[in-house]
Amino acid sequence: MVKNIDPHGGKLINRIVSTEEREALLDKATHYDMKKIQLNSREMSDLDMIAVGAMSPIEGFMCKADYDNVVDNMRLSNGLPWSIPIVLSATKEKIEGLKPGKDVALLDQANEVVAVLHLKEIFHHDKQKESLEVYGTDDAKHPGVDYVCKMGEYLLGGGVSVVNRAKPGNFLAYRLDPVETRELFVKKGWRRVVGFQTRNPVHRAHEYIQKCALEIVDAILLHPLVGETKSDDIPADVRIKSYEILLEKYYPKDR
Repeated sequence: MVKNIDPHGGKLINRIVSTEEREALLDKATHYDMKKIQLNSREMSDLDMIAVGAMSPIEGFMCKADYDNVVDNMRLSNGLPWSIPIVLSATKEKIEGLKPGKDVALLDQANEVVAVLHLKEIFHHDKQKESLEVYGTDDAKHPGVDYVCKMGEYLLGGGVSVVNRAKPGNFLAYRLDPVETRELFVKKGWRRVVGFQTRNPVHRAHEYIQKCALEIVDAILLHPLVGETKSDDIPADVRIKSYEILLEKYYPKDR
């Protein structure tokens, strides 16, 4: 029988709550004096990836021990490799009244509750150190550094319970959560699968790499990025269309 490799850290995380727990958390967030933090688009994407286990073994936004170790050593505090901090920032004004041990409602851009943060820590955000250690520069012209510079002065750490997932946009037909891809690999009998992540339309160099990979593996998992983009990125619908044509006209239909 075909068996998937273990998830990073050994366990596939799922932070989406049951229907019963969802109603209880929504009621608590709506009718009680729970503090609220609004997420930006990147934080919403991070939350959704945490929710479905795409960032296993992370179960929430990083606390100080994990954050410091990732910035300094590219590892979580338990030693697992991890290169980018997954954090939730807030300004000095926003953290007023927040207390570790208390729950915080997380809101999307429409002010709807999407999750509850079980706040464990509030700690200072050393933006310059993060920029230098993670991106190798503190020049704000670097898009990663620019984002860090615009973040709040504090970071909020703790596990999350997700009650409403981010809206999927135009690509719901192609959205497969980690548990679904793993089930598909077993169903198809694929023992070796190579993932190809891209932020560009497919071009000849991509096609060459992918065709070479298909000679030695059972299948390719095409993984185009469709979240928040930079100003010079090709729109997601164009990238998806390029792959749709390639899959329809050129690539093997069963791999």
